[in-house]
Amino acid sequence: MPQSRISHHPQLPVGGALLAGLLASGLLSAPVAAAAQQAPAAKVLYTLSTQCSLQGAAPVPCRVEAVDAGGATLYRHRIGTTTETVRITSEPVTMAIWAHDTKNWRPLRGASARFSTNTVCFNGKDLCVVNPNYLNSVREDRANTRLQGRDLVMVHFGSDGRVDASCYDDACALLLK
Repeated sequence: MPQSRISHHPQLPVGGALLAGLLASGLLSAPVAAAAQQAPAAKVLYTLSTQCSLQGAAPVPCRVEAVDAGGATLYRHRIGTTTETVRITSEPVTMAIWAHDTKNWRPLRGASARFSTNTVCFNGKDLCVVNPNYLNSVREDRANTRLQGRDLVMVHFGSDGRVDASCYDDACALLLK
């Protein structure tokens, strides 16, 4: 089973948090991960060796683990000795990142996908994941959608972690104001 193709897995692969936000905004259509908080019986859906970056630094090798936590999907990004975790829920779709300082989930401010670099980023460039096959497979699977000819797709989240704005390409400069 290819890990990088959204159509072959009931859960969203790397970048799933962004795509779940895009789903909620109506920009894409695909299955969304389940809702709620982490349950004791967490199940690893898959792991993927890829590249990640923190705080805009150059990408370095990392391992991403997708975990079905019984009510949420967690994406654990292991970058050296650091682990950054993004959580997505549905009903309503929300996205959050684990805040090590407060030991709580903090709603994401935004997420983006850049097809030309196969990069999905969270909160600007705080956490980015590079996957050479994933975004291309999303584009292939949705050849007749609004993604045709697009390079950048971005979503902005409200204080509750829910999508409150989305954009494509040059229009995203308006979202950043």
